[in-house]
Amino acid sequence: MREKFRSREAAMPFIMLAVLIDMAAIGIIIPVLPALVGSFATSQADQAYWYGVAAVSFGVANFLASPVLGALSDRFGRRPVLLLGFMGLGVSFFGTAMTNSLWGLIAVRTVGGAMQANAAIANAYVADISAPEQRAKRFGLLGAMMGLGFIIGPVLGGLLGAVNLHLPFYVAGSLTLLNWLYGYFVLPESLPVSQRKPFSWRTANPATSLRKLAQLKGVGPLVGVVAFSGLAQFVLYTVWVLYNSFKFGWGPQENGWSLAVVGIVAVLVQGVLMGRLLKRFVPQKLAIMGLVSSVIAYTLWGAATEGWMMYAVISFNLLGGTVAASVQSMISSAADSKSQGQTMGAVSSLSGLWRWWHPCWVRLCWPWSHTCRVAIGALARRSSFARPCSWLRWRWR
Repeated sequence: MREKFRSREAAMPFIMLAVLIDMAAIGIIIPVLPALVGSFATSQADQAYWYGVAAVSFGVANFLASPVLGALSDRFGRRPVLLLGFMGLGVSFFGTAMTNSLWGLIAVRTVGGAMQANAAIANAYVADISAPEQRAKRFGLLGAMMGLGFIIGPVLGGLLGAVNLHLPFYVAGSLTLLNWLYGYFVLPESLPVSQRKPFSWRTANPATSLRKLAQLKGVGPLVGVVAFSGLAQFVLYTVWVLYNSFKFGWGPQENGWSLAVVGIVAVLVQGVLMGRLLKRFVPQKLAIMGLVSSVIAYTLWGAATEGWMMYAVISFNLLGGTVAASVQSMISSAADSKSQGQTMGAVSSLSGLWRWWHPCWVRLCWPWSHTCRVAIGALARRSSFARPCSWLRWRWR
């Protein structure tokens, strides 16, 4: 068994580079997308509303398409579906750059959401080439590449956005085109033909995929962790730029630098510390420690009164970066080798579900204080570990 995985582990650098380029492209648009929406809006409330609509459209499309793309990768291999995702992102970025209306923006975000499941397929790719005991560390390395992309992307996006709001989207689209070319000519396939399984629309729909995810032996309660962690994360993603802009007067450049620091911390934790932490703690324990750290961090962000405090809390929340890799390794280890794509697609679909609903939470809280909007994220983080906490404690005994 170990020899089988060793023969494919050379593909790890290839998928890491593909994820790095992908996340850098996504990171470029984060500091400027709210400002682009604002260029069509007439007030801050109007800007927040339409930014939420754009997030909902992306989330609905992603929720519906992720399990299908994951199942397709189990049938045809990871590489073609990754190429389809790169193409979808490129359409979204170039379309956003050229749009001249809010409805046009929403349309291209919907297309991007429907075709983009790259993170889920990349996780399935890593599961294909890694032995179960290596997956938490490998998922951490993949997370480090995502973090590195968030160092490069937001800073570049902030600098380009200061020149022209549309320029970052053209650059992001160009990076996505580069990634497609890299994937087509260089990226090897990770899923052998013997490990593939037939595609079925009946089992690839979101409802069936989520039900199967909840029925995985020994990890059903982790669906709650994924769900509420996703809600907390997407609430934070949605309000981060708006929150800092309205409360501290930050522009695209300041927001870009703050997101770069988030990326630096992610690289440090997942690329350097994750392997050492796994020598001392099992993934279950790391997940709980990370969730506790995140609850404290979200609460402190909501209570911040000065911009520098946001940076201080980012630096404090080191263990928060261990949650995703720990949970993904437990879920991946519970799934069989022929269902990794559909399983990771179901996890991505669950995240897409919260992309659908979290703007509604933000919208409900918008008339209240800035602090309340981030506090919703803290509450969701607390919910993410309250229910399965006793189960996880039992698992690491």
